[in-house]
Amino acid sequence: MLVMATTSAPSSTGPVINGSDQRMLGGAAALCVLAAVAHYAHWNQVLTFVVAAGAVCILATLVGLSVEQLGDRFGPGATGVLQSALGNLPELFICIFALRAGLTDVVKAALVGSILANLLLVLGLAFLVGGLKNGTQKLGSERARTIVVLMLLSVTAMAIPSIAHQVHSPAGNHEVAFSVIVSVILLALFALSLPASLKRDDHEASQPHGEAPRWPVWLAVAMLAVSGALAAFVSDWFVDALTPAMSSLHISQTFAGLVIVAIAGNAVENVVGVQLAARNQSEYAFSVILNSPLQIALVLAPALVLISQIFGLAALTLVFSPMLVVALLLSVILIAAVAQDGESTWLEGATLIALYGIIATSFWWG
Repeated sequence: MLVMATTSAPSSTGPVINGSDQRMLGGAAALCVLAAVAHYAHWNQVLTFVVAAGAVCILATLVGLSVEQLGDRFGPGATGVLQSALGNLPELFICIFALRAGLTDVVKAALVGSILANLLLVLGLAFLVGGLKNGTQKLGSERARTIVVLMLLSVTAMAIPSIAHQVHSPAGNHEVAFSVIVSVILLALFALSLPASLKRDDHEASQPHGEAPRWPVWLAVAMLAVSGALAAFVSDWFVDALTPAMSSLHISQTFAGLVIVAIAGNAVENVVGVQLAARNQSEYAFSVILNSPLQIALVLAPALVLISQIFGLAALTLVFSPMLVVALLLSVILIAAVAQDGESTWLEGATLIALYGIIATSFWWG
């Protein structure tokens, strides 16, 4: 008993932040300071944009790390939900400031781009890295299958206002009211899905957290609050430099939202999902990666529609361009087909990445 007491004592002596976390915190602080200097000193807009994008990425990763430390206390189910929800904070702020600036095309493209980036790019990277390192990997847990079905249903529901608009149905003449109603329904569906999201089976729960939490609760909460607040400021600077940067680089609003904003706002899933697949925790990686686009379809997009109406921002609706809708629906159907056999290979991953590159290129000209 004396030996046990001696070995467990260090965990209660106070906050322990390892070298990797310290480097991340230092990098986040340095990039945020640099982004502030670039913004207020009126540096070249392209350089300001690049620095702000880097700060958004590292703050998104810091938010994810803080949530993971909190989730360690409450179980892996809560970790997944918190990580997906709060991990989208930077993207939420970017979209709100973009709506304030009237950049509705950027926001619409960013919402679809975030879903596509996770479904094709991040999942493809996870399949590729995991497959090359570990061979064929298993995907099929009950939770993963549930996420795929919910993803397919929610994206279809999200696309219906666009379809109604394109076929000139009577509902298409009321796109704002229709989008608000669909948004409320999607948020209600998310609330109904929470109990299932919070519950994980024993096998899945044993995969993600093999070591004790490193941070005390107060430190994790403080880091989450500080990184969230900084993300709000940096997102404002990011959007402020976005329009001049698009003009200088000759980038369309659609491409900027679909690729640049989407990837910057999804840094958490980009890193975590691929790391899990590399460690052969494929089922958990699949669940974490798909949780983010699921919450974008069920929470982020509907919430932004309501926020734009409540706070008098540029009106956001769920009416997307036909090309965005086709790319979105085909990608979700493809992922459902890939996941049907419950396995993933590196070649499937390479194909998903190639498809993402083709879709991104198709929007380069607008």
